[in-house]
Amino acid sequence: MSLQAIVFDFDGVIANSEPLHFRAYKEVLAEDGVVLTEHDYYARYLGFDDVGAFEAIAADRGLRWTSSAVTSLVERKAVRLEALECGMSVLFPGAADAIRRAAAVVPIAIASGARAKEIRRVLERERLIEHFSAIVSADDTPIGKPAPDPYLRALAQMRAATRHDIVASACVAIEDSRWGLESARAAGMRTVAVTNTYEKSAFEETADLVIPSLAAMDLNVLAQLCLQS
Repeated sequence: MSLQAIVFDFDGVIANSEPLHFRAYKEVLAEDGVVLTEHDYYARYLGFDDVGAFEAIAADRGLRWTSSAVTSLVERKAVRLEALECGMSVLFPGAADAIRRAAAVVPIAIASGARAKEIRRVLERERLIEHFSAIVSADDTPIGKPAPDPYLRALAQMRAATRHDIVASACVAIEDSRWGLESARAAGMRTVAVTNTYEKSAFEETADLVIPSLAAMDLNVLAQLCLQS
């Protein structure tokens, strides 16, 4: 079956925002006396949405934050992230062109653990939002990656938007972490990893294909992935 759709992760794939997320987490946590190192962020927490990340950080440190405390941390982190993004483009080089090339051929979507406001803010600023048939954020699925829920929801929204019965195995998911790749694979999609965040060796068991960036995305190669049994 030929390529029917492409679903992109957002942070670390389209947007070079992971360093900004780390800084926002670090600064907000420091206000409460909690230290977050860069190593721990990338090794342990990158795959979570904000709520999941703060809950995991608390569990790892034996902290008993209430749900209202976590909500407050999430809101403070969102304010800090927006301030860090102010006046700059956070897109990876070649990402905008890759999105336009893909959207000219097949429906495209986003399945991300980022908040909807954060995704839309960037896409609207870069004039890319109209290219997406669906945008699934942390606000849309109670269970995030590595569960398949974000990708299954994106698939359902693309089917509704295009009025076509898009098949999961004819969709390619593009991710930058093993958590995201596991989510897409569990949803039945083909998987492509970009090495923006981790080395190629990190994806040996979860990616059908590894590329250095979206700028290197070849739609003919993605189509070939969907033809493989």
